[in-house]
Amino acid sequence: MSFRDMHSGPCFVMPNAWDPGSAILLADAGFQALATTSAGVAFASGRGDYLVGEAKPLSRAEMFDRVRPITAAVTIPVNGDLEDGYGESPEAVAETVRLAIDAGLAGANIEDQRNGQLYDEELAVERIAAAHEARQGTDFALTARTDVFQLRPDPLEEAARRLNRFHEAGADCLYAPFCDVSALLPQVSGPVNALLGPKDTIAELAAAGVTRISTGGAIARAALGFVRDVAWELRERGTFTLAGAQYPQHDLNTLFAKYAR
Repeated sequence: MSFRDMHSGPCFVMPNAWDPGSAILLADAGFQALATTSAGVAFASGRGDYLVGEAKPLSRAEMFDRVRPITAAVTIPVNGDLEDGYGESPEAVAETVRLAIDAGLAGANIEDQRNGQLYDEELAVERIAAAHEARQGTDFALTARTDVFQLRPDPLEEAARRLNRFHEAGADCLYAPFCDVSALLPQVSGPVNALLGPKDTIAELAAAGVTRISTGGAIARAALGFVRDVAWELRERGTFTLAGAQYPQHDLNTLFAKYAR
């Protein structure tokens, strides 16, 4: 079954990796698919995520330089977090989709905002239509994301309208992070990706009718949080007890050897 066909159901979990090592660890856990996280990739590169106003975000070329080793490291499908498609125009988004396919991605998210500003709705729809046209002849799965819930005070109606129009324009999956999934699902016509939160369970989201579940940048932030905690313990206490949680080197060597190609 292709990654695109997986969006016909049943619900599947797609955790987000940020480098080849994290991708291999997640793939080895038995998931059917993975995604990248633009935030995690940026943080691992010593850069900020543009969503919080970083002055110099990763460029499209830099992002694909980091995505290719991830897709090469695993054999399961990888969905790319491609922000707003790295350009305002439909033509720029179409070129990004073509580059994503060349980079080995099985699908990608395209957002309808940049630096906290939503694209005009008509333009946002044109951008998804261009992405859909660019992936013709492939099994590339197109996810259309709206950030209305982060940027509007009363977002449900607009989010549902945008997502339905994106589905009509060719999107295979719809995504509105930080929404009330139970309120959104009855309002939209296509498969929905849900962002797993600390109070959510996979079973509850699947029962609600979600098709795909992702974790965003949370795993990457948790990993970096562990580094911060180890640094604090070393500096402030002069102890190293957190090192006891480490993955044994022999086991990592064995795992990565299994995935070497």
